[in-house]
Amino acid sequence: MKNAFSELGMFKHLRKAGITKKFGFPASYLFQLIFCLIFHHKSWFTLLQSKKSDCYPAKDAVYRFMNHSKFAWRRFLTSLSAYAIQKVDHLTDGKRPNVFIIDDSMFERNRSKKVELLARCMDHSSLKNRFYKGFRMLTLGWSDGCTFMPLDFTLLSSTN
Repeated sequence: MKNAFSELGMFKHLRKAGITKKFGFPASYLFQLIFCLIFHHKSWFTLLQSKKSDCYPAKDAVYRFMNHSKFAWRRFLTSLSAYAIQKVDHLTDGKRPNVFIIDDSMFERNRSKKVELLARCMDHSSLKNRFYKGFRMLTLGWSDGCTFMPLDFTLLSSTN
């Protein structure tokens, strides 16, 4: 992971988006720790229940980091995506067409009961499950025909 983070300049993009901390664990460490949880198929709760829990930051520090109102997470995603697109674009044939894709996918939360703006949505692509609880996930991405890079996304809700 360190090589991938270094190659993409991940921490540079974090700083550029204003994602820094003044005290405690550095923002780069917290981001890397949270990012790696996905690949270990663990949640923050299971990590804190492990034997090595005393060397990790408390859950309050992580939640404050992720929910900080001054951090521009969308700017981070856009900056990182643009940098990654430049790297990929040099590796592909110049004749390959570059396009923007707008995707409106479903984001199911069928087991959820009390989630802010949770809605009953209609699934137009399935004939069996016509309705589901969740959101629509609107994604803007870049593609060259083989590669897809998300540039921005938002969760959309509707009235019930």
